[in-house]
Amino acid sequence: MAYKPSPRPVFDKPSHIPYAAVTRHLWGEEDAGLVDDWIYASTDKIHQLVFGLQPGGFFKHTDAFRTIFGADEVLYVLSGTFGLANPQTGEVQVANEGEALFFRKDTWHHGFNLGDAPVRVLEYFAPPPSQGTSGPYARTKELITENRYLQDKWMGKFPMESAAAKAARTIHPMRDGDLLWSLDRDTQGAYTGYYCATEHLTVGRTSIMTGKRTGMETHSGDESIYVLSGSLNIHVPDAEGQAWFELNPRDGFYIPAGCRHQYYNMGQGKAEFIFGVAPGERPSLP
Repeated sequence: MAYKPSPRPVFDKPSHIPYAAVTRHLWGEEDAGLVDDWIYASTDKIHQLVFGLQPGGFFKHTDAFRTIFGADEVLYVLSGTFGLANPQTGEVQVANEGEALFFRKDTWHHGFNLGDAPVRVLEYFAPPPSQGTSGPYARTKELITENRYLQDKWMGKFPMESAAAKAARTIHPMRDGDLLWSLDRDTQGAYTGYYCATEHLTVGRTSIMTGKRTGMETHSGDESIYVLSGSLNIHVPDAEGQAWFELNPRDGFYIPAGCRHQYYNMGQGKAEFIFGVAPGERPSLP
């Protein structure tokens, strides 16, 4: 399969992105793996998608598909067991459902389905491909010709030098104990764990308790969300036309920079979603 850029769905206003309407894309090569994409949003600020690997599936780099980019990335595992390797250093990390992996620009990466069920991974990527950070950027990098899947230098020294091994990581596993946590200061009915908060990308998981809401917020960057569980309502008071939206699991939502918005849980049980904001920043509360 010849390389071609992935589709870039863009929006010019707050937009509900139902799962059934998400843009589909297949990329890769037979000898280096085929990846199924559900692309939610790809603006001039943020890129959000879900990719899938079937049991036994993987992706590696080839000359045409070079998996090294000029962006910060968060990969959140929605289902299955996902392995991510840096073939340049030999580093391998494994994440299960509900766990994430973070890495920065110039990190070669290969992905593997390490279980018996399909793997689905939510990905946030910024600066986005529209800024030349994906295929064009990757083609400027020297191709790796030997893939490594073990960091040999730690053999005979581990776990005695585990702190040094952790400090040398290029791929960072992000489990609940690793997150930066916050409590909504206005309502105390919602809390957020941050997977990353860099100058390029902020990604977090927000949980809203039954019958609660978040405070009103705005961002100087674009925001794109993915609903994990529960029924989530979004109020966008300054939107032209529809200002109240209801989302279900696997739905997405796009909020342009500077647009006020507020999240509500009007149902039973916890409502939970992942969000990405790019460029990265702290939320601004009116």
